[in-house]
Amino acid sequence: MKSALLLLWLYVFHCEGAVIVESNEYSVVNDRPIIGVLSQEQSFYLHGKFPEENYTSYIASSYVKDIEASGARVVPILIGKDRSYYKELMKKINGVLIPGGATFFNQSNGYADAGQHIYELAIEMNDAGDYFPIFGTCLGFELLVILASGRGKKENRITCHSFGNLPLDFTSDFRSSKMFREVPEDVADILANQDVTINAHQFCIVDENLKAYNLTDDWRVTSHSNDEYGVQFIATIEHTRYPFYGVQFHPEKNAFEWKRSKNYAHSLDSIKANRYFMNFFVKECRKSSHTFVNQAEENRYVIYNYEPKFTGVLGSAFHQCYFFEPRGIVTK
Repeated sequence: MKSALLLLWLYVFHCEGAVIVESNEYSVVNDRPIIGVLSQEQSFYLHGKFPEENYTSYIASSYVKDIEASGARVVPILIGKDRSYYKELMKKINGVLIPGGATFFNQSNGYADAGQHIYELAIEMNDAGDYFPIFGTCLGFELLVILASGRGKKENRITCHSFGNLPLDFTSDFRSSKMFREVPEDVADILANQDVTINAHQFCIVDENLKAYNLTDDWRVTSHSNDEYGVQFIATIEHTRYPFYGVQFHPEKNAFEWKRSKNYAHSLDSIKANRYFMNFFVKECRKSSHTFVNQAEENRYVIYNYEPKFTGVLGSAFHQCYFFEPRGIVTK
């Protein structure tokens, strides 16, 4: 009987499907975390402001500032590269932020393809015991769920209309989640009772999206919000096995985006509450021991090699942006 139980135990804990990556099993090992931020296709609006440069991709600087404010540095991750580029870079950095934006998932060699490489490689790393976190914001969160769904022609999300500041409707068990098990009481209270999460999305993920693709065992919902027509969408989520997290709103905008017409929440409470999310993610990234070979290599990769441009004065919703890989004027 004992031998049979032993064999059963060995089978369960060595089969691939039983790999579990628990955040609390890993300790902080890195006081110099460096996080990759995925770039995305140049927006039509900003492309029109820099036609001669014809940049390939960009990153809103609010994501960079948000990470730096939590005690980490940033490396830009470029789109349009082969899998080996992402694999080698992920060996050097401690996690990836997949930002929000306004690009599409069906463009070849772009944001979604790069996100898929990152997602699949991160699964391989975590399955091998190499702790590697991912955080998706807005479009980045939607991409994580769509990738988990299989990224078919029919995208596993619905249309929403949410362009305002909202509270979070936490699930009854949210405090036992990885993301919120250490959330301070005052922060949870602000998030639950004040309009402090900034939403700017025309698509969203709802509970039915998870159920339709059998994702409820792999992804845990920890809060919802309602769009302007009363549609209840998932606001925060986390993977049950891997250190993958997503939020449908924009924690980076409260402190770092200032377009008046957007009416973003800038109160002291809103900034305090939204700081929690990047502080949490950076702490997760501190559990990764990845490093660059030396200081010189690190210096070649960090975002300080690029100078952000003041795009807010040009009418952009982003106060500043980093731009990458100019292609020059395209002649017909």
